[in-house]
Amino acid sequence: MEHASAGSLASLGGETMGTRWSVRLIAPPRADLHALHARIQQALDRVVAQMSTWDDASDICRFRNAPAGTWWKLPEEFARVLECAIEVAGASDGAFDPTLGPLVDLWGFGSTGTPRRVPGADALEQARARSGWTRIQRRDAGRELLQPGGLQLDLSAIAKGFGVDLVAAQLRSLGIRAALVEVGGEIGGFGRKPDGDAWRVLVEATMADAAVPEMPARVLRLDDRAVATSGDRWHRFDQDGRWYAHTIDPRSGVPVEDAAASVTVVATSAMEADAWATALTVMGAAAGLEFARNRGMAARFVAADGTGGLRETMTGAFQSQLAA
Repeated sequence: MEHASAGSLASLGGETMGTRWSVRLIAPPRADLHALHARIQQALDRVVAQMSTWDDASDICRFRNAPAGTWWKLPEEFARVLECAIEVAGASDGAFDPTLGPLVDLWGFGSTGTPRRVPGADALEQARARSGWTRIQRRDAGRELLQPGGLQLDLSAIAKGFGVDLVAAQLRSLGIRAALVEVGGEIGGFGRKPDGDAWRVLVEATMADAAVPEMPARVLRLDDRAVATSGDRWHRFDQDGRWYAHTIDPRSGVPVEDAAASVTVVATSAMEADAWATALTVMGAAAGLEFARNRGMAARFVAADGTGGLRETMTGAFQSQLAA
C-alpha cells in the first residue's frame, strides 16, 4: 500500500540491531508509507553505523581501535547517548557503565566470538583495568572523546532505547501525531489512537523456565512515555551446574548473581528507560526496588521467590502507569 486514508492505523516493520523494529502509527491523509518506512530505517541505520559493536566500520569500533592519546569527534546522536549513559552511570554509582566492553567480550557475550565461559582471575583483572566510566574524558561540550588507550565502549544497553526515541522524533518531524514504536522490546508511545485512548502495551512477564508459571498480565498506558525491560531470562550460559546471566555488574566484573527475571522501567524517554532497567537489574531486586522508590522511578521487578515461583514488586510510580 502506497498511500493511507485519513486517520487510518498503519503498521510498518523491519530489522535492525540484530532484532526487529515495528511501528504502528496514525497516518495523515494520503501518507506515503513507503517513504515513512525508508525514513525510519535510515534513522535506525544511523544508530547501527555509530554504535554497533558488531560492525568494524562503526564509530564505536573505530574508537575502540584508535591509538592512545587521540581525540575523536563524535556524531551528534552518539554524543547524546554517551551523555545519558554517563549520567546514569554516575547516578547509579556505577551499576550502569558504558565502558564494560572488555568484560562483555571476556564472558562471551560480545562480538569477538569468545566462548561463553568463566574467565580466569588474571584475565578478569585485566579486563576490569580497561573498564570504568570515570576513565571517560570529553571536551567540546561532549562532542570530542579521548581514547586513553584500551577504552572500549559498549552502548548495547541503551542504543535500542535511543533508536525508539530517534524514530519517534523522526515521525513527529514528518507530521505524524500518534505512533507506537518498538525496537527489540523497547517501546515508546506518543499521541492518541483513533478511539482517543493512549497506546496500551503488555509488560513482559515470563521466565525462560517454562515450568515457572507466568505472572498476572500487566498493561501499561504509554501517553508520551516509554518502557524497557531487562533481566536474566535472555542470554545465559551454564557452567558446572551454575547459571551465569548476560548482565554483568561493572563494579565486580562478573555476571549479576540472583538477577531478577525481569526489571521493567517506564520513563519519559526509551533511552533512559533502557539504561535504568539495566542499572536496576545490576543492583538486584531488593536494592533496586529501594533505589527506584527513593528516586520516584516507575519500576517493576519479577524475581524468584525461593520456592520455585515468582514474586512481583513494583513502585507506586509504576503502578500509577497501569491501565485500569
